[in-house]
Amino acid sequence: MLLPLTGTIYFLGIGGIGMSALARYFLYRGWKVSGYDKTPTSLTNTLELEGMNIHYTEDITCIPEHIDLVVYTPAVPTGHAEYRHFIDQNIPILKRAQLLGMIAHGYKTLAIAGTHGKTTTSTMAAHLLYQSSIGCQAFLGGISKNYESNLLLSPNSEYLVAEADEFDRSFLFLHPSIAVITSVDADHLDIYGDHESLLESFRQFTGNLVPNGILIMKKGLSLAVPPCGQFSCYHYSLEEKADFHADTLAIIDGLYRFDFHYPGGTMKEMILGLPGLYNVENAVAALAVSWVCGATEEELRRALRSFSGVRRRFDIRINKETLVYIDDYAHHPAELTASITAARSLYKGRKITGIFQPHLFTRTRDFADAFARSLELLDEIILLPIYPAREIPIPGVTSEMLLDKINAADKKLMQMYDLPGMLDPSGLEVLMTLGAGDIDTLAEPIESYLTGNKSFKS
Repeated sequence: MLLPLTGTIYFLGIGGIGMSALARYFLYRGWKVSGYDKTPTSLTNTLELEGMNIHYTEDITCIPEHIDLVVYTPAVPTGHAEYRHFIDQNIPILKRAQLLGMIAHGYKTLAIAGTHGKTTTSTMAAHLLYQSSIGCQAFLGGISKNYESNLLLSPNSEYLVAEADEFDRSFLFLHPSIAVITSVDADHLDIYGDHESLLESFRQFTGNLVPNGILIMKKGLSLAVPPCGQFSCYHYSLEEKADFHADTLAIIDGLYRFDFHYPGGTMKEMILGLPGLYNVENAVAALAVSWVCGATEEELRRALRSFSGVRRRFDIRINKETLVYIDDYAHHPAELTASITAARSLYKGRKITGIFQPHLFTRTRDFADAFARSLELLDEIILLPIYPAREIPIPGVTSEMLLDKINAADKKLMQMYDLPGMLDPSGLEVLMTLGAGDIDTLAEPIESYLTGNKSFKS
């Protein structure tokens, strides 16, 4: 299928982070952009201000006339009235991942994959390249705090940075020139069934590398990739020696300084502009990609220091001497451990309260014990009910079940609407909201409430 130069495009699930980046791209290209989403959010409000027509009722009468192309997200059920309408009308319809793959086909694609770490790493790599003479297009899985967008455009650049999502095997639509794999922990077992099937999907992803492509993989991953005959293979590590690695780590004013080693040289005393030891590991991967593309040390040094991070990725929204508030997307046990450990390291000796919303019944069931151990790193634990997303309830799989597994004295289960009465600023030192469901809608109200506006509304 060849995309026309212009037309009218419709997004089913336009408020999704990946979908909204595509919507912005087509608006930039001169298309008329409209779409549906289940609920309005700050992101959909922004898209409307940018010129997109969005409605929030499942109603085919709200669909504009003469649609040339429909894009949908797997989160939209096939029984959705608007989806069925487009199928019945034989209007061309593509999955989000298919469309991204078609766009990426015209570029040298840098695909960042991994069960966690990919959003920060891809956003960081995009920032490093965008701030260099090389430039890039970038379709990101989060809102970059440097640009307040999930889309970057350098019209004259031959490179495209894409977050390669393993969910629903979406990343297999990409054929990268450079691929990065940050992690391959078990996840999405509702899709894959078992860990081995997930690993096989990652092996297929590496097989999609173009001839003479480059694979950059975290050292020590339990992933046996095809022989590196048609592509070059590099490894990166946080501190262990590898093709790309960091050492001589030190914390200066809350930020990490380190030496970055690459094949044939070292960049001394690099400073990362956001905290968290795990982010140094992400930085090593992002620096590796950018170095391979030809960015200079001076460009990388300047851009790394200026990187502000990603919304909802260890997003420090309040940072006062008496109160810290961090919002984080962590929804896998490994991510929770990394985020809470980073907070513990950064704010030594302070009480950490975490509000966690489990995401998906299957994920909660499959990793209940691991979730419990991660959450035990908190001093105070507040659990919200499980966010179901695309799933129906599973008997016996509840937040109450998870709460029972947590060995901690200060733990409780709350409803979102009960939170205002619990958030007494005088009893908080470090507060974290954690999860991938609709807990993100609490971030702005909590920040406003804790900074003096008492009209908390969830």
